[in-house]
Parts: sequence; C-alpha cells; structure tokens
Amino acid sequence: MAAQIINGVELASAKRAQLAKEVEELKNLGIEPGLTVILVGDDPASHSYVKGKQKACAEVGIRSTLLTFPATITESMLLEQIDQLNRDETVHGILVQLPLPNHIDELKVIEAIAPEKDVDGFHPINVGRMMVGQKAFLPCTPYGILFMVQSLGIDIAGKHVVVVGRSNIVGKPVGQLFLREHATVTYCHSKTKDLAAITHQADILIVAVGKANLIGAEHVKEGAIVIDVGVNRLENGKLCGDVRFDEVKEVASYLTPVPKGVGPMTITMLLHNTVEAARNAHHINKRGERSGRY
Repeated sequence: MAAQIINGVELASAKRAQLAKEVEELKNLGIEPGLTVILVGDDPASHSYVKGKQKACAEVGIRSTLLTFPATITESMLLEQIDQLNRDETVHGILVQLPLPNHIDELKVIEAIAPEKDVDGFHPINVGRMMVGQKAFLPCTPYGILFMVQSLGIDIAGKHVVVVGRSNIVGKPVGQLFLREHATVTYCHSKTKDLAAITHQADILIVAVGKANLIGAEHVKEGAIVIDVGVNRLENGKLCGDVRFDEVKEVASYLTPVPKGVGPMTITMLLHNTVEAARNAHHINKRGERSGRY
C-alpha cells in the first residue's frame, strides 16, 4: 500500500488561517505584528525566498518591511541597521536573508539581532533555550517538521527518529525538538558507516542533506514516516528531494513531497514566531490577556 502524502500546502493553509485570526485579535488590541526583512545583494534565490515571505505576511495580516542593500554594504553598516531595528518598538521580528556576501560575518550578524526579535530562531541564546527546554523561538524548518509529524496524530514518545544531516539550520535542531518530545534520536552524516543499516531502524526518518535522490527504498523500514527536507534542482530544471519519492512511497506509511512538502511549513512557522514576538513584546497571552514578561 502506497504511503499517504503529507501535503505541506494544505497544512500551511490551515495554520495560516488560524494565524490570521490571531493577528486580527492583536490588531483589535492596537497591536500590529511587524516583520522586517534585510536583503543584501541580488542573489535570485534570496529574492525569490523573500518575495514568498512577504506574500505570506500579507496573507495573515502581518506588516512586512523589506530593507535592501547592495552587496558592497560594510559589515559595520549592516550591524548599525540591525541595532536601529532592535530599538524600534514597531518591529517585532527581524530576519536577515542568508547567505550574506563573503566579507560579512554571518554569525556576527545573527548575534546582533535581539533574541526577542530573532524569529528565525538562529540566535545562540534561542538555540540554548531550546536545548534546555526553555521558552524560545524555534528554528522555522525544524519547527515545521515537528508540526507536520504531530498533525498525523501519532505519539512521538518512544519512537526512533533518525536524522540524516547535521546542519545548524535543520539537522541538529530538528533532532533536539524530537528529543524534547521523548523520541530516541540518532544522527547520521557524511562520515556515517553503513547508512542504510541505521536509517532502516527509523520509525521517523528525516532527511536534510541537499543531495538529490540519496535515500531509496533500501534505506526505509516498512511503515516508516519519511520527511524529505532536501530541495535540489536537476539538470532538466525540475526540483527533487533527497529521497527517491517513487521508490520510498511504496515502503513508507507517510511521505512528504518535494515541492509542496516541508517548504510551505517553514514560512508558516516564521509567521507563527512573528505573531508570538508581537505578543511577547506587549505581554499578551493567547487569550488576549496581559501576562508576564517573555
């Protein structure tokens, strides 16, 4: 029996409808959630990603502002711009679109963003809070993956989650989020010996390496949930994931497609974080009541 497809577009649409209601409630209290995106240079992919984020903000009623700078901007000028946004009370979320030009230290830029406005969830303080189970902005792609698996209504506790990939943006944090849900987590990477022997043990297999068609049916246990995070463009211009979709759908119980899988959830969780940032800034809980500080 072929796997059921986890439709990221449908899940994202339902979550965004809920966020639109929450934004409307905040606006009724005089609070307009605001996201500012900084785009440096003219990388076509970055421009495309930013356009998608702006469209999503408009969809749920978040005010989005785009600040564009030439690739020649100095690191100090960019840091000064971030400092100004940190002090602007109308800006609840700050996002710097990566990658940045080589002469700018990405980590220094990420660390310059106030943790309470770090809606990407990349700041070391938010990463640290996530690791120890404190309230934090969770990185958007891992958060979206967790949301997708939870939407299936399965009990994650005790499941064996295998993560293929160890990037700071997806691999490492997604394992931590599932660990917080009491899963047993194994990480695999380029130095892992006999990859298939380990991935075949997974109840939930998350693949995030950016290597086209890496994972086939031989890597997947019968009935496993497979989340394909990879987005790769083939020579013919088509997009594909890290998972050989047609093979794996015959083995897995659930499978995400590429595109229309994890991608829509990433932007949706960015919107979620921005709404949370607005709530935190004004000490408003989800019932619309004044609450304690973030």
